[in-house]
Amino acid sequence: MNHLDALPPWAAIVVAVLVVAGALLAFIGSLGLLRLRNFYQRVHAPTLGTTLGTFLVLAASITCYSVLDQRPVFHEILIGAFLTATTPITLMLLVRAALYRDREEGSDAVPRAPDRERG
Repeated sequence: MNHLDALPPWAAIVVAVLVVAGALLAFIGSLGLLRLRNFYQRVHAPTLGTTLGTFLVLAASITCYSVLDQRPVFHEILIGAFLTATTPITLMLLVRAALYRDREEGSDAVPRAPDRERG
């Protein structure tokens, strides 16, 4: 038997809707990898979709275990905080590395950085 059998029907519906919505957002973000043309466009869709999808799954987890334990359970918020901090930083570092590489190779897809005059 599973401890989730004790979950009331109203809470099971809320948790199921949140999990399905989170999975759908993560899936839509993953489709962006196939749909968009270049690296710079492709990094946005999975980043946003996965982050929003993960937050919905975390909300489902908070709801589920708060109802089961009959007390507020918020330790999953740490996961959300780490995702909020690390996802944009990772995105920025990946794009900067790709931009540097493309500029060094002389790619036509990315304009060269403007030369600054020294005075």
